[in-house]
Amino acid sequence: MAGDPLVLGIETSCDETGVALARGFELLHDTVASSVAEHARFGGIVPEVASRAHLEAIGPTIAATLAAAGTALKDVDAVAVTAGPGLVGSLAVGLATAKALALALDKPLYGVNHVIGHALVDQLASGPFDGPALALVVSGGHSSLLVIDGAEVRELGQTLDDAAGEAFDKIGRVLGLPYPAGPHIDRLARAGDPTAIAFPRALTRRQDLERHPYDFSFSGLKTAAARLIEAAQDAGRAVPLNDFAASFSEAVADVLTAKTVAAAAAFGLDTVVIGGGFAANSQLRDKAAARCAAAGLRLRVPPLERCTDNGAMIAAAGVHAIVHRLSPSGLDIGADSSMASTRLVA
Repeated sequence: MAGDPLVLGIETSCDETGVALARGFELLHDTVASSVAEHARFGGIVPEVASRAHLEAIGPTIAATLAAAGTALKDVDAVAVTAGPGLVGSLAVGLATAKALALALDKPLYGVNHVIGHALVDQLASGPFDGPALALVVSGGHSSLLVIDGAEVRELGQTLDDAAGEAFDKIGRVLGLPYPAGPHIDRLARAGDPTAIAFPRALTRRQDLERHPYDFSFSGLKTAAARLIEAAQDAGRAVPLNDFAASFSEAVADVLTAKTVAAAAAFGLDTVVIGGGFAANSQLRDKAAARCAAAGLRLRVPPLERCTDNGAMIAAAGVHAIVHRLSPSGLDIGADSSMASTRLVA
């Protein structure tokens, strides 16, 4: 591979069919076909619906990406695809497509980690990491703290139950908000008082920090919020939506950013990267910016359109693997719904 590799990235872990082309850490084009509208009436992702949507969208999405980038398939140097974690049926669609392309083109295949890709995608916007970075990956299914140091990835902490985005969606359902609830709660929160309701911050007491210094838990917060809503409804009172949303968002952002900044200090890291769908939350971004600035940390957050699932994050992960000389995957790799967050390439 002479010069910067041209990598085709394919993402099909959940409800977005994402395809992107990147030449080195320069994004040429990114196309996303979302099936979220098909799941909205169910209040969550339906795996079979997602798999069928990927089957219908994968071919046209690849064709659209190549056309927009003015690139022929034969020019691709490597194919990267999400190997996990994710829904098995959805992952299988992307993997089968990527294997066929890699075999037909006689090009290396990289089955990469979806979670790590959420952090690595920022390299397409702000350039390669110039040293070890602490990554906070927060989405509907994941809340993880990772140290990314070249080819090595270490996990410092993760959610012990509900992820941040998952808690938002569950509370949104109780409030009757459309799915996904995150953007709606964020919008309401902007007009509310984040100190109006004292929601709990799990795993922040001293005895908890000794056992779980960098782990997260949002099930207790979710339960407390749901009980408050039910109590108001039983008493015939309206839930103060703006204050409720702002206080709920504050509780999540407070814990996420406090533990992230503490981890950076403990491990001597000066760069923090926040990725994943929940990285679009405005309170999380604002609180992270303030706390990182106060601690002298450099904060990197991908553009909003790169926070949700997309092919660019997978292309970026493929480029990262090539740059750091990780071996390609074999054509026999399978979908790994619980792929370890320390493993970049399957």
